[in-house]
Amino acid sequence: MITRTAKARYEGLGKTGKGWISTQSGVLTEQRYGFGTRFESEPGTNPEELIGAAHAACFTMALSFALAGRGLADGTLETSARVTLEQDGQGFTITRSDLTLTAEIPGISAEDLRAVAEEAKANCPVSKLLNAEITLQIN
Repeated sequence: MITRTAKARYEGLGKTGKGWISTQSGVLTEQRYGFGTRFESEPGTNPEELIGAAHAACFTMALSFALAGRGLADGTLETSARVTLEQDGQGFTITRSDLTLTAEIPGISAEDLRAVAEEAKANCPVSKLLNAEITLQIN
């Protein structure tokens, strides 16, 4: 079993509060987040962008390993994730994560790539975690 950790601190409450997040690896250390970074365009991060980064990375790695498992040895995969946050009553819900894949993989047909990518989308751990619609577009 692998366990990774992150922590968040929020000082103040509501819109005027300010938050900071850090990750175990140190890649994020006291990174700023809050109302302004989530709902406006202030510098800093927000949960949806972090979920998008995690989903894009997880899917891309799962696809890479699935392709290697089919005997393919070379290629480039690039995935973007667009995570949508929508009003849900008095709160909010993450309703979808739209993945867009650009792939250059010699030796695989577009149909076979689609099949392997759909399987990776369904089975990457972050996809399994999300309770949201997940789409995949391949360019």
